[in-house]
Amino acid sequence: MQNTPVSSLVGEEYEVEVGPVAHGGHCIARTEAGRVLFVRHALPGERVVARVTEGEETSRFLRADAVTILDPSKDRVEAPCPFAGPGRCGGCDWQHAKPGAQRRLKGEVIAEQLLRLAGLTPEEAGWDGTVMPAEGDKLPQGEVPQWRTRVQYAIDADGNAGLRKHRSHDVEVIDHCMIAAPGVSELGVEKQDWPNMASVEAIAASGSNDRQVILTPKPGGRLPLVELDKPVSVLRVDEKDGGVHRVHGRAFVRERADDRTYRVGNGGFWQVHPKAAQTLMLAVMQGLTPRKGETALDLYCGVGLFAGAIADRVGDQGAVLGIESGKRAVEDARHNLAGFPRVRVEQGKVEAVLPRTGITEVDLIVLDPPRAGAGKQTVHHLAGLGARRIAYVACDPAALARDLAYFAERGYKVRTLRAFDLFPMTHHVECVAILEPVKKDA
Repeated sequence: MQNTPVSSLVGEEYEVEVGPVAHGGHCIARTEAGRVLFVRHALPGERVVARVTEGEETSRFLRADAVTILDPSKDRVEAPCPFAGPGRCGGCDWQHAKPGAQRRLKGEVIAEQLLRLAGLTPEEAGWDGTVMPAEGDKLPQGEVPQWRTRVQYAIDADGNAGLRKHRSHDVEVIDHCMIAAPGVSELGVEKQDWPNMASVEAIAASGSNDRQVILTPKPGGRLPLVELDKPVSVLRVDEKDGGVHRVHGRAFVRERADDRTYRVGNGGFWQVHPKAAQTLMLAVMQGLTPRKGETALDLYCGVGLFAGAIADRVGDQGAVLGIESGKRAVEDARHNLAGFPRVRVEQGKVEAVLPRTGITEVDLIVLDPPRAGAGKQTVHHLAGLGARRIAYVACDPAALARDLAYFAERGYKVRTLRAFDLFPMTHHVECVAILEPVKKDA
């Protein structure tokens, strides 16, 4: 018996009314036949011609690009970046929207995820519904925040630097990224040839003048002689073990937050927006209100940003335990926090290390999990430690909402939620939720 071939709908065009924004940088529309489209490069309320980019007759939904705008939104602008648009660079999602509209769209996504996955209205989450721009990001019309202190360039077959197209391995060759921080742009990565390289990551520390490139060679590829426009350290990714190794210069960059310098080695995690680390640290400290002598957990602690801030505030009689899976990040955290004798940093996955610590109670918890969230098992463990306040830092509103629902199952409610636009022009958004135990009736 032969299987009937499935018919691809890629390239088909539909004239549609664009509906609400959805999580992921697109809006929802329906064809006259009722088929769901996830449409990029559109805005709610517009009428557009949408061309299918992914999907078949049997697909639950189709992905599409708005290729003709028949009735534009008042929030639409001409994309300032020449590489933005259907079929082009996938790095930005909202180049075609006014900055204020971008923040409103992100707020709508957060509200929808909270309601759908956690059953919370903005009021119940202690959130006023706004997404706050970072300091200095409110710019005149047509200007774009130059915020991206880390840019990973893909390299095409001819050795040209560019960025990936949306949901594709294809490379859009560029000569400049508008959202790149000045320290990245001044390296001139796009002007160089990169033979035998798969990718080049450029890092411009915002807390110092440290500059770094991390080269990932193609299999068997030899490193080129790196001659960029500014002094720079060079690291390479080992094709065998995936480890990052120093070629020349420092193996780390120095960042600043809370009047403290943090060493970040081998391309390790640090917030990309130059104002992000300070913004999030303050939001967490304002929410937790650490007191002298308290004990705290900093989970997924990276190089110790929140652990350092808490340790500073709980004083010599307090104690902080950080847990982080990355070996180099743990080395950096221990270095960064060496001045705090009551801070300890353990290496390993949170769900494995936390039960082994034997900790049964703690005053404060901060967690900044990866995009997938902390998950039910970890959340339930944390809720059993009796913390008076928990700060949850989230880069994905869906994961945040799921975990908030798990916290609610174990008696924790959201006290406040704040949202920050630390990734302008993209659909990404950062949230800080402060939780506390539900007061039991006497």
